[in-house]
Amino acid sequence: MNTAASGKTTGHAPAAMRVAVLGAGKMGGILLQAFLRSGLFAPEQITATVAHEVRAKTLSQQYGVTVTTDNVAAAKDADVVLLGVKPQQMGDVVRGIAAGLKPGALLISVAASVKTKAIEEAATGFAVIRAMPNTPAQLGAGITALCRGAHVTDEQMTLAQRIFATVGRTVIVDEKHMDAVTGLSGSGPAFLYIIIEALAEAGVNVGLPRDVATLLAAQTTYGAAKMVLETGSHPALLKDEVTTPAGCTVDGILELEEGGLRVTLIKAVKRATERARELG
Repeated sequence: MNTAASGKTTGHAPAAMRVAVLGAGKMGGILLQAFLRSGLFAPEQITATVAHEVRAKTLSQQYGVTVTTDNVAAAKDADVVLLGVKPQQMGDVVRGIAAGLKPGALLISVAASVKTKAIEEAATGFAVIRAMPNTPAQLGAGITALCRGAHVTDEQMTLAQRIFATVGRTVIVDEKHMDAVTGLSGSGPAFLYIIIEALAEAGVNVGLPRDVATLLAAQTTYGAAKMVLETGSHPALLKDEVTTPAGCTVDGILELEEGGLRVTLIKAVKRATERARELG
């Protein structure tokens, strides 16, 4: 089943609901800020954890939420526990909090390559959802793939979609596809930055100022992506709309095909997917 969400939230989570963000580092920190910015959770509903006391005090003052270095204390009253720790720390962290978890608590992991079964074995009987967001989530332009563990209800999946809609769009996939998600949308921004950089360099090569070339390349990439998302048209059809007979674009496309850009991108996603599989 594949379900996309618009990325917009409506209303607030129930006031009695408590969420713990274990590991408010890069992605955990992005989600923490998104919860507050969107109003999905109020500051008093959130407890976050970090590794160092000084950082805890800084974050608490910055966002007005409770921040601690104690994962067990943060998780014990939470209805939703967001696991933002590193993959190699996941087992120890989940085993450490499992005994004190609130009955019916939902665990959501954003750790790459850590399977739901591994988390379920560390926290027997609890519902586990695995999420794979990407870094454009920082600007609310991310895409998060979600897959459900053995004990997850439809209501919990809906809640997870609401949570990640604060940072962009969501899609629900079977867990067998999560490594491919990692290779495509997880690694994809890096591939696209290389394409934007190359387009900008090409602009400089044909005489444009660097700042103008970079703006043109980035906005063109953004606009093309928006066309795909909002028109629903296949990329090939949109490409044909730009490509006039005997025009400039078709000559450029022939150079791309001769240079193997299409095959190279496919190979990049496949290799990143294989690596995600190896890490799992």
